[in-house]
Amino acid sequence: MYPFATPPREVRIGDAAAFAGTTPRAIRHYHQIGLLPEPARGGDGRRRYGYDDMIRLLWIRRMSEVGIGLDDMRAAFDEARDVEDVLGRLEETLAAQEAEIKRRRAAVRRLRAVGSPLGLLSPLVTQRLGHLPAGALRPSDLEALLVTERIFGPPAAAIQAGVFITLATHPDLRAEADHLDAADAALDDTVDPHDPRVEELAARHCAHQTALLQAIEAAGLDADDERLLDIDDAEASGEEEARMSAFEAVTKMPYGFSAARTRCMELTARLLYGDPAGDR
Repeated sequence: MYPFATPPREVRIGDAAAFAGTTPRAIRHYHQIGLLPEPARGGDGRRRYGYDDMIRLLWIRRMSEVGIGLDDMRAAFDEARDVEDVLGRLEETLAAQEAEIKRRRAAVRRLRAVGSPLGLLSPLVTQRLGHLPAGALRPSDLEALLVTERIFGPPAAAIQAGVFITLATHPDLRAEADHLDAADAALDDTVDPHDPRVEELAARHCAHQTALLQAIEAAGLDADDERLLDIDDAEASGEEEARMSAFEAVTKMPYGFSAARTRCMELTARLLYGDPAGDR
């Protein structure tokens, strides 16, 4: 006689799931996708699982633990695909996941070191702004960097960071920027786009941008900008991220600028960069 109870020839789904370390729901899913053949049913209409079914469930559990997908498991069982092909793609997937984990850990370390939302931006931007004292950057500065990074990528945001470095280190330029921001805010929907004040404000913006660029050049930040233009977005951020054109951004980002403010921005750009077509 056996010193223990005689094992059953077949078991129900609950016992099969418990032994294999899975759940009845998962087993039913395996049946639905053809990964596990549908077993015979007993007189009570319930599924019965035999030895071969349990072996298949154990292999499924082990393959799942190493990250093999259900489709690849099915192909492996059917011998429809070379196991080396399956393992090669699995290794590529795991390598990508490992790189992603490293990127996230680096972002967490950066955030802990910086102690502000700045650490959530790309390393390129964080490093360029890292020498500024705490509080030198305003929330609106970080918001602008966040938007620029989303639309144009980390190198463009790092170049824009040079503007905020200059504003943080030149109180006169920062004061004028604050005055211009207040004047921009006053260009609400009640202001006629062709009000003379719009052109006057555009001229002030142009003068301020010119002074800002001169300060950037004097500090040597423009030399860094030349280097940043050659950096690939994925290299700078550590990840591939879909970009959108400036036109798409305008149609999707709800800035809510008034007609007067929009015209002021257009006039400023024309004053800075020229426009043969002139003002229409």
